[in-house]
Amino acid sequence: MKILVIGGTGHVGSEVVKELKKRGADVRVLVRKLDVKSQPGVETVIGDLLNPVSIEKALEGVDKLYLLNAVTPDELTQGLIAYNLARKRKLSHVVYHSVFRVEHFKDVPHFASKLAIESAIREFDVPFTIIRPNYFFQNDASFKDILTKMSVYPNPLGLVGISAVDIRDIAEATAISLTSDKHFGRTYNLNGPVILSGPKVASIWSEVLGKEINYAGDNLDAFEEQMRKQAPSWAAFDIRMMFQGYLERGFVAEDGDAATLTKLLGHEPRAYEDFARETIGEWQKLADSRAAA
Repeated sequence: MKILVIGGTGHVGSEVVKELKKRGADVRVLVRKLDVKSQPGVETVIGDLLNPVSIEKALEGVDKLYLLNAVTPDELTQGLIAYNLARKRKLSHVVYHSVFRVEHFKDVPHFASKLAIESAIREFDVPFTIIRPNYFFQNDASFKDILTKMSVYPNPLGLVGISAVDIRDIAEATAISLTSDKHFGRTYNLNGPVILSGPKVASIWSEVLGKEINYAGDNLDAFEEQMRKQAPSWAAFDIRMMFQGYLERGFVAEDGDAATLTKLLGHEPRAYEDFARETIGEWQKLADSRAAA
């Protein structure tokens, strides 16, 4: 059984590849350049999601597809090219990486793209599994300077909060779904075990860092302006609309989600506190290595 992983060099996809290798899967990863570092024992193939010829070549000899395409202005086109070629080649299973509560966020560009791709996948006869993760814990690992120097947690999670999840749990759930035919036609909400509001996350970082961390609040105009310093304007607006949706409509796990994910994984989902402690350890290791260089 050969599995093509699209998105296999990113934070989530690379963890999916690790979990697939643990389960003895034959993995091929799509890369855009040959110089992209791959994991040991993993085949790489060059391709571009906007070049159907390259994707069809990447699918040669493949039985299953994991489709995680990046948030881009043409995400819908990229996703449908990959899916339609998988359908053309009559793959035995497609696992699609969507997003939690996607049908309630039709005003968020990348959610709308995922909803359209989900709709296409459900329309045809290729066996599928759809995973719908919440916000990732690991997104917050990029806040080192803001947390440690400014003593602020910046994401506008609001007072109701979200059920954020660890990417390692997402990766495990994906690999389990890909390596069994028991998950055909299933849609899995992947949520963490605790609701995380803005003040709650700030309090967790206060505890693990040993100093007071303040919640920046819910000013979305200021948030978008800050985002534009790090990302293209279209991306900053897209992410702003996502957080606005969190505040307006909520992003909290539905009844039964925790039990379903625990059963799927065979263990309880990881906790944000543990992620925070691990992240501080990684920051310290990096600081120590730089000091020793």
